[in-house]
Amino acid sequence: MPSTLERIAKTYDVKTSGDWLAEAQSGRHTIAVICTPASLHVEMARQALAAGLHVLIEKPLSHSLAGIDALLTARDHSERQVALAYVYHTFPVLREAGAFIAENRFGPILHGVATSGQAFHRLRPAYAKTYYRDRRMGGGAIQDALTHAANWIESVLGPTESVLCDCAHLALPEVDVEDTVIVSARHARDLCSYSLNQFQAPNESYLQFNAAGGSVRIELHRQRWGTFTPDSSDWDWRPAAPVVQDGHFITQANAFLDQVEGRAAPLCSLEAGIQTLRFNLAALASANSGTRVACATIS
Repeated sequence: MPSTLERIAKTYDVKTSGDWLAEAQSGRHTIAVICTPASLHVEMARQALAAGLHVLIEKPLSHSLAGIDALLTARDHSERQVALAYVYHTFPVLREAGAFIAENRFGPILHGVATSGQAFHRLRPAYAKTYYRDRRMGGGAIQDALTHAANWIESVLGPTESVLCDCAHLALPEVDVEDTVIVSARHARDLCSYSLNQFQAPNESYLQFNAAGGSVRIELHRQRWGTFTPDSSDWDWRPAAPVVQDGHFITQANAFLDQVEGRAAPLCSLEAGIQTLRFNLAALASANSGTRVACATIS
């Protein structure tokens, strides 16, 4: 939109264009960051790769699996880098806790819990006029918020095999997509449950991973993580470096630059983004059917 282009140009002192493909094919650029509605991500990424650009794609990868195979082929033939912008991978508290879990000190994780909520309409008052109102655009609580937790948990527990999901629109004004979600997920060895709403007053997010030898709890809103063993009387908390406003997006951008320069692996690979897309679609299909849905059966 012209007004948006003008605002961006003025705010950030950059040149803007209303023809993204012409810019992509101009030879003046190295990287494309795709943050359009979800239904456009896959084809735009494929065209950007064809133009010789590295591509960072906003989450979710898409609203369907259409064009995914062509995107993988385009990535492989282009020899360019692709990553998904799942920003949880930049949070110090999650990176630290994830590294501890990977050490397997308490034995294999057997059970995971993710609980979160926020007054979304107050934090992002323009939500109803942009993407959130339409699932094709990446809207609804499953694709907007739950997908972050699912993507990060899959990086810890491995791919989700199946989900049983219930969701509903209960309170969020000005939209009719789901604002509340409950999911029971099965992984290869463990179970994980998710509970999320986007209208509660406190902005809180908890993750907990339970093994036979102890538990790890992460409190994103307090930027701390802790452990509890059979011999503990209370949580042993470890504070993490705070996430300042927009700092995680800067970290994500720098990480992608490192990936492009061959100095780091992707924070979230295209394959991981596809797996989380399958989680999203399976959750939506399960909510529609009232039955458990295997992620591998989504087409």
